[in-house]
Amino acid sequence: MIRITHQREKCIGCNYCVEIAYDRWRMSKKDGKCTLIEGSNNKGFYTAIVGDDEFEANTNAAKACPVKIIKVEKIK
Repeated sequence: MIRITHQREKCIGCNYCVEIAYDRWRMSKKDGKCTLIEGSNNKGFYTAIVGDDEFEANTNAAKACPVKIIKVEKIK
């Protein structure tokens, strides 16, 4: 399992995460920021626990993020 954490408030809407990991990210039409699909909000940090099969795509999305607000980590 992996944990994806996203600090949505700081998103600049560059769309890289959506292009790289489309199954997990979408752009909001309301405010132009990306949204972590199935992410739960805890004080501005959105978190989703997903399968290992999403590790590579989301790690690449985190690396591409120009404001470095995506964190991907393996959990037990």
